[in-house]
Amino acid sequence: MTIQCDIAIIGGGIAGYTAAIRAAQAGKKAVIVEQEKLGGTCLHKGCIPSKSLLRSAEVYATVRKADAFGVQVDGAVTLDFAKVQQRKESTVDSLYKGLQYLMRKHNITVLKGRGHVIGPSIFSPKSGSVAVEYDDGEMETVVPSHLIIATGSRPRVLKGLEPAAGQIMSSDEALEMDNLPKSILIIGGGVIGVEWASMLIDFGIEVTLAEAASRLLPGEDADASNELAKQLRRRGARILTGIQLKPDTYTFSEGQASVTADTADGPVILNAERLLVSVGRQGNVEGIGLENTDVRVEKGAIKVNANFQTNEPHIYAIGDVNGGLQLAHAAAHEALVAVDHILGGTEQAPDHSRIPRAIYSKPEIASIGMTEDEAVKNGHAVKVGKVPFQAIGKAQVLGEPEGFAKVIADKNTNDVIGVHIVGPHATDLLSEAALAMLLNAAPWEVSQVIHPHPTLSEVLGEAMLAVDGKSLTI
Repeated sequence: MTIQCDIAIIGGGIAGYTAAIRAAQAGKKAVIVEQEKLGGTCLHKGCIPSKSLLRSAEVYATVRKADAFGVQVDGAVTLDFAKVQQRKESTVDSLYKGLQYLMRKHNITVLKGRGHVIGPSIFSPKSGSVAVEYDDGEMETVVPSHLIIATGSRPRVLKGLEPAAGQIMSSDEALEMDNLPKSILIIGGGVIGVEWASMLIDFGIEVTLAEAASRLLPGEDADASNELAKQLRRRGARILTGIQLKPDTYTFSEGQASVTADTADGPVILNAERLLVSVGRQGNVEGIGLENTDVRVEKGAIKVNANFQTNEPHIYAIGDVNGGLQLAHAAAHEALVAVDHILGGTEQAPDHSRIPRAIYSKPEIASIGMTEDEAVKNGHAVKVGKVPFQAIGKAQVLGEPEGFAKVIADKNTNDVIGVHIVGPHATDLLSEAALAMLLNAAPWEVSQVIHPHPTLSEVLGEAMLAVDGKSLTI
């Protein structure tokens, strides 16, 4: 049996379903092929479940310090991790049902099976049709005018430290823990590693965080990285940077994992009940039939142009699989650009500097544009404004006065070229900065926005003023 359609999409994650909805809105017939659950990594293994756990950890930590707010809690504050997991599953399920409703509303066909791209055949003179294999062994072929590959990514495996039940986890396995260990060693101080470290500290777990680079979050501004490390250490984390892990030394005995690492001060032995390996993600390019096409794969990612077309113009690749920024909102925007191009539009991928980045640790970190070091290396003469949350009344009211907002501007053009916020609700505050950069605003223009008082948003207005030495708070 064959299904004819305008656009077929392999992968039902945020990139895939966004593309399908936009195509359907334009009157096109869209078919999604998804081998697991609609919603992909973000809904089922990443953004949503991890943030649900982070929220439970935040509430638990807040209740434990309720006395500081004049709130007396009678009896011991205890954690029911089974209920934490139930809440996570309930949140995911609610959003999953909403997503299924959207598919029905837009008449989008969703096929639950494994999609495999086939070359020229009796179905089509060009490659790009999709053979769909269902769990019961039955087969079906989807024949589209255009194909979008949105197969996403998976946790990168560290050789010698592959996931092992009860010992070593990737973020996928960590989300499914039925009980919490007393201690954990997290390998990798990137976004995923620091979010898990922050969460598990709040759950009362002894955390060691090990990173090969000279600092945590090496892709973020140095000031933000240093502030995060300072606060994580203050909360009890042991942080090791500039280390070289030796996976061949790994052992597990009597409920304790052990591995040796080389440091500037010599070798150290790292012990914990469990290991969480968070060393990045890799695109799902294998086993989907790319060998039947002229689509190029370089360094584990599908090569695309500014419209997300592959070497075969009728085949597109969006989201993590194309090796760009591995962010859900970036993937969704790529979907819109790709479908717009299929429909005859001219929109192209935005510069990566215009895509906001959000890290949901405590403190939260939100950024857009260049770091200060990047700006200097790229030849900008910079001026910087930096205002601490300590100067912001709402931050004091919340009991979270740590962190800052930092604005980087070009001295010659006066354009905002980077914004970095570290502190309470930083990820919710960043959109104003994103809009400023979209409109090529100058700091003085953003500073003219009247921010309500007392709010956390005042920190960004003050940082914009601080660029020209005019902040009223410092």
